[in-house]
Amino acid sequence: MMISAGRSSAVLAEACAAAGFDATGAEPVRLAENEIWRVPGRVIVRIARPGQWRAAVREVQVARWLAENAVPAVRALPVDQPVEASGHPVTFWEELPPHENGSVRDVVYLLKLLHPLPTPDFPLGRLDPFVRVDERIDAATSLSEDDRNWLRERLAKLKEQWAQRPAGRPECVVHGDAWVGNVPRTAQGPLLMDFERVSIGPPEWDLVSTALKMTTTGAVTEEEYAEFCTEYGMDVTQWEGYELLAGARELRMTTYAAQHAATRPEWRAEAQYRVDCLRGRTEPRPWRWKGIM
Repeated sequence: MMISAGRSSAVLAEACAAAGFDATGAEPVRLAENEIWRVPGRVIVRIARPGQWRAAVREVQVARWLAENAVPAVRALPVDQPVEASGHPVTFWEELPPHENGSVRDVVYLLKLLHPLPTPDFPLGRLDPFVRVDERIDAATSLSEDDRNWLRERLAKLKEQWAQRPAGRPECVVHGDAWVGNVPRTAQGPLLMDFERVSIGPPEWDLVSTALKMTTTGAVTEEEYAEFCTEYGMDVTQWEGYELLAGARELRMTTYAAQHAATRPEWRAEAQYRVDCLRGRTEPRPWRWKGIM
């Protein structure tokens, strides 16, 4: 869901005033499910969806916990936050210096710092690989009803399997969406960002995204993936629970594209292609899924 530009600007102004910032001259960075704005003073403002207050609180807590544990990550500004503006939880962050997407090596470097940390003293909640997937299917109106029903059946089957998933490595704090797009690299090195899905869960979940870049989308070479496995000390594709976790991640990627394709016609072909891949209507893996947003 995207709020209108006019309403978004009003929410931004209200939130900045409450936190002591001036929104004059603000520039949009990314307007999607969560809206990201840049305001003068190297401040990044994140406007979350209504109803996401607890998640916003957790994101700020996680950022401060990572700073206390010397994990390179984006930093929450030292203000009383989140603030509420017209029903939206809003958070404030240090703007990053010039950066680019990190590499597979950067992802594994940060996961090796994150996964051994002791559980923090604030509630994180347990990993839910299927959070909001049902909502995304309902919103995917560019798809046929047959495709949407198939996605619902796939979701139900994966949920059943998740409840009986095989044991793996000891559960720990997981990022929840660990891939190169959430690991910016600055001149000082790579950083973690986007803490919306940080939770307690199987560390294998944080490894699956990179594995899929090789097995599913072909964006990572076999050599890059082998280095990733060597650095982390595990090849998640050889674990008996891999197909379940990979299936859950592929479903998330597909329904994310399908949800946004309902309001962005330029993404409809990609969303349909992803559904067709899952349903066996196309060539075998690796597929060449294109990024959106």
